[in-house]
Parts: sequence; structure tokens; C-alpha cells
Amino acid sequence: MSDKVLTGAGERLRRAWGALSPRPGGKWLFSRLVGRMAPYSGTVGALVTELRPGHAKVVLRDRRKVRNHLGSIHAIALMNLGELATGLATVATLPGDRRSILTGLSMEYLKKARGTITAVCDVTIPDSGERAEHTVSGALSDSSGDVVARVTARWLVGPEGR
Repeated sequence: MSDKVLTGAGERLRRAWGALSPRPGGKWLFSRLVGRMAPYSGTVGALVTELRPGHAKVVLRDRRKVRNHLGSIHAIALMNLGELATGLATVATLPGDRRSILTGLSMEYLKKARGTITAVCDVTIPDSGERAEHTVSGALSDSSGDVVARVTARWLVGPEGR
């Protein structure tokens, strides 16, 4: 059978975003679904506000649950947000027969993160059909626009089933 019953993660992600995001509460519901698909990523309760192939914008509200003992957002909560943004931007680019897995993640912390933090990632993933690692970067900014951290992720992209 040449037609796949199940489509790839990228197609499912784009379809869910297209169906939910325009509706009242749809971005919140989409964000919860992403959290169910990737349970650890869901623990910070981030909200996906923009998603299209090669682009993701994810917002994290400052609340006690994600704070450290210094009263700022915990470093690992920021890293989780950065991974989520780079992963969504990457997966949203993938055709139905591709998948991705994180192979490396680093973060540069520039200042204490307080208030609402927004992670933005833009990436181009060429569709070579081959298995290849791609470096994907993003910036995390506070509500005044100051970059509080920069994330760099390495995503291995390749054909499904290998």
C-alpha cells in the first residue's frame, strides 16, 4: 500500500495548528497537546503563539512553578523553552516521511530572566532526503525585548523508519 495511513510528525503538527490556532482557546489547547506528545516539555506550561514551517514562537509566563531560589526563571525551564521552540520550528518544516531527534543542546544565559519570556526560532532545513544533523538557534527575550538567553540545538533529521 503506497498511501500511508499515518502521516509524519510535521504534517500532524501543521494540521493540528491549522485546525486549532484560529479558534478561541485553540493555541492553549494546541500547546497542551504538544505537552502530551512531549510530556517533559509540557511541564513548563509554555504557550505556542506562532507556528509555521521553519518558525516557532513560544511564551513562558513567570510563575512560582518555574522560578529558582533567586526569584528568576530557572535555567532549566529556559532550556526547556528553548528546546521546545527549536523543536517545533524544526518539526514544522518536515515532510511526512521525515522525523527528528535532538542530539545536542546548549544555552547561553545573558541575564536573569524575569517576567514573561518569549522564545523565537527561525530555521531552514533543506530536504535532501538524507539523514543529517542541523544546528538550530533561537533567542529568549523578556517583555522589554532584552535577550536573556540564546539556545543552540542540534537536530538529527532523517527518513522515518531508520
